[in-house]
Amino acid sequence: MARIYLVRHGKAAASFTDDADPGLDVEGHEQAKQACELLTRHTPLVLLSSPLKRAQETAIPLAEKLSQSVEIETRVAEIPSPGLSLQERGPWLGKIMQENWSQQTQALQDWRANLGQALIDIQQDTAIFSHYVAINAAVGFAEGKDQVMVFRPNNASITVFETDGQSLTLVSRGDEAETKVN
Repeated sequence: MARIYLVRHGKAAASFTDDADPGLDVEGHEQAKQACELLTRHTPLVLLSSPLKRAQETAIPLAEKLSQSVEIETRVAEIPSPGLSLQERGPWLGKIMQENWSQQTQALQDWRANLGQALIDIQQDTAIFSHYVAINAAVGFAEGKDQVMVFRPNNASITVFETDGQSLTLVSRGDEAETKVN
C-alpha cells in the first residue's frame, strides 16, 4: 500500500485571471517551508509536481531537505482551460466549480479520470505538489462523488490518500480555508 501526500501549492504571486503560470509570493514560500516540515516526518520516497511554477516552487524546500529531485507529472496539473483568455478563466472556473463532473466536456472528464489513474499508479510513498481543483478532483474520485468541488483545500495543505494499485482511498483531507478564485 502506497501513501500519497497531495500538497496544494503555496499562495501564488498572481491570480488565475492575471497570470497563466505565476510563481509563489513571499507568503507562499513560507507556506512551502511549513509543508516541508510536516512532510519530512513521513519521508516520502518520491517527489512529483505539476509542471506549473507555483507547484514546483512549493516542492523545492522538501526536495532540498531530502536531497532529491522532483519529477514532473503532467496528470496532476491544474484543470485545463485551453482557448480561454485570462479574463475568461475566472467566470468559467466559477461556473464549473458549482457543477458536477458529469456535466463537463468529455475532455474535462478524461482529465479527472487521468488524474485519478495517476494516483492509483503510485507504487511508493509519494509527495505530489498540485492545485485546488486537481485536489478536489482526486478527493471526489476517491469518494465516488460527482461534484467538482467537494472541499476547500488551503494553500500548502496536505491531503492524504492510499492506493493498492487498484483503487484510491482518502485517508484525510488537508486543512480547509475560504479560498477566493479570481
